[in-house]
Amino acid sequence: MTPVVFFGPHGTFAEEALLSQPDLAALDREPLSSIPDVLVAVNDHAAELGVVPIENSIEGSVSVTLDTLAFETDLLIQREVDLPISLGLFVKPGVRLAEIRQVLSFPIAAAQCRGYLKRKLPRATFVASHSTADAAATVARSKRTDLAAIGNKLAAEIYGLKTLASDIEDHPENQTRFVVVGRGIPAPTGHDRTTIVCFQRADRPGSLLAMLQEFAARRINLTKLESRPTKRILGDYCFFIDIEGHINDELVGDCLRTLAAKVAHVKFLGSYPVAGLDGPARRSAVTKAWRDADTWLGDLRAQVRAQDE
Repeated sequence: MTPVVFFGPHGTFAEEALLSQPDLAALDREPLSSIPDVLVAVNDHAAELGVVPIENSIEGSVSVTLDTLAFETDLLIQREVDLPISLGLFVKPGVRLAEIRQVLSFPIAAAQCRGYLKRKLPRATFVASHSTADAAATVARSKRTDLAAIGNKLAAEIYGLKTLASDIEDHPENQTRFVVVGRGIPAPTGHDRTTIVCFQRADRPGSLLAMLQEFAARRINLTKLESRPTKRILGDYCFFIDIEGHINDELVGDCLRTLAAKVAHVKFLGSYPVAGLDGPARRSAVTKAWRDADTWLGDLRAQVRAQDE
């Protein structure tokens, strides 16, 4: 069993996200050519963990990741990794901007650079690649001198390309969230996220509101709500929901139990630590708060008189 597989080839942002995690970077890793390939490999026990993109701050959710997790596998999210995204335009050494006739990249990455392409390369055509690293590899292998790839510096270095322009994304605060998928549920940390998919019994007025009221009644904060087709019939949708908290939390567990009783089906996709720079500080504060509360409760219980008294 391969320890870690990721959306490849070598040099993708998925590999960058993997390498940002010291424990994962220390393991043997293998690139696979598509997101479903990564998820199916883990689901079929060919790999222990997989790393795939799930959401971009500009282009939104990666639908193929959501759909594969919801409909084709029984995997659970183990953690999330937020990676700052800096995109560049890469070419073979000696190629100038005016010579470029085709731009290759992963569609989601190219979409983040629409403004740059419109201003600088209005006549160039776009060719979709399986990944940003695949685009860089294709440009490097090609005999043509009118090709460019949009991607990251890691891929450019691996495939020997020259940087023609850096930071070409339209929005500077660009981030992609990656998830590490596997089996089992990580222990609660005090700063966690839970992801579920809710399928309705029937499409009727107020059905979504009824679901949302379960979270509101328990003051559980939703961080994401997105509808996706169920793949069954036209107009039939399910809802991907991210909430703050862990399934081990009393309120979260009670909410999910009630939802499971009221709707047709709830698919649990994981409870896992929230990424971000403030994560360690928030988890430390929660741990201290629980420790203090345990001490307080223990002191009170120590005062309970025995029955024979």
